[in-house]
Amino acid sequence: MPLNEATLERLQGWGAAAMEFGPLLAGQPMERPLAEVREDYNRELARSLPPEGVTFEKVDLGGIPGEVAIPKNAVGKRAMLYIHGGGYVSGGPSGYHGIAGNFANMLGASVFMPDYRLAPDHPFPAPLIDSLQAYRWLLGEVGDARNIVLAGDSAGGAMVISVMVKARDAGLDLPAAGVAISPWVDLQMTSESYITRDGIDPLCTREFLVNMARVALGDTRPNDPDVSPVFADVRGIAPILIQIGEREVMLSDSFRLAQHLTNSQVRVALEVWPEMFHVWPMFSKELPEAMQALRSACDFLKRQLD
Repeated sequence: MPLNEATLERLQGWGAAAMEFGPLLAGQPMERPLAEVREDYNRELARSLPPEGVTFEKVDLGGIPGEVAIPKNAVGKRAMLYIHGGGYVSGGPSGYHGIAGNFANMLGASVFMPDYRLAPDHPFPAPLIDSLQAYRWLLGEVGDARNIVLAGDSAGGAMVISVMVKARDAGLDLPAAGVAISPWVDLQMTSESYITRDGIDPLCTREFLVNMARVALGDTRPNDPDVSPVFADVRGIAPILIQIGEREVMLSDSFRLAQHLTNSQVRVALEVWPEMFHVWPMFSKELPEAMQALRSACDFLKRQLD
């Protein structure tokens, strides 16, 4: 089934904004200031608008700047920590009002989005340290981890797993559940789909991701379990839903993650969406499958919250 014109136009805009990072990823001087390129990138993502009735505020998440999406239909202290994607190099809460607003509206939850530090100035593990601190703060604010869920996309999808592992190791109560959308969970990128889906995924190629990983990792090894949770000790973490598009170069690694979670006795659900591309739930206004995926994710999270 061909994608509709509105989706194709959005994909072209997102891809063009991402390519502005090309010189940085190739180790060459940027043609424009990095902050300006990031702002334009977030502005492109922000074309995905939130539903009516959701408001946004700046918030300090225990020393980590961020934003919160607040729905009119809030259910008690129900809350989500949403960890944005961008390969640890780009992205930010201002670009994620659409997906955060939809989660807030569907769950009746305030959705908190940490504006974690980014490479190259702050390579990994800085993003994970900041996201864990945001979770620690949210746990203190909500008071009961059973009222908290996690979600994230791409690099943020991987950090959904890694934040839970780090929280467990720190003796913190774990959230009710997590959703990993198009998660980037092995930065070695040697799985089959990096070959069979390369050039099919309209947003991600293996070459682009290899260059992004080089910038993002700093001194961290690509198979370090903190950045590549297919190698992590995930025993005891909360139930996880993985959503992946069939066109994605990351497809095989989602299979591996689901198997790894299963072998570690973690409750896991895996959804593979035919013909979908990287982080398609961002396209809720243009693509029926995007809203369907968001509803499915919220159904999964509600079952754990209830």
